Amino acid sequence: MITVKAYLKPSCGWSNGVRAVLRKHGLAFEDVDIINNPANYAEMVEKTGQRLSPCVEVNGVMLADVSGDEVEAYLLANGLVQPTDKAAGVPTNAPCTDDEHAKMRAKTIRFF
Repeated sequence: MITVKAYLKPSCGWSNGVRAVLRKHGLAFEDVDIINNPANYAEMVEKTGQRLSPCVEVNGVMLADVSGDEVEAYLLANGLVQPTDKAAGVPTNAPCTDDEHAKMRAKTIRFF
């Protein structure tokens, strides 16, 4: 059994890439909103020692500031998933678009 806790922004290219990889491999995961919940953001910073996201905890191992591609590489390298030709559906290694940044600026509360 794989346990995954993903510290993600609700709307972000990197975060959406991580979600897509986890779904591509059929993994259940806890999607932790670090934008709208200050306690979640603080927990991520405490666990990782840094402020960048996404951060994904897999079976107790923290992958800090990763893309979907990096998460997938970790899962494959550690035999947690098998290679698949299934498409992710979105880019798995892409930054936020200008529109996504604008949306976050409009409602983001900075905690640092």
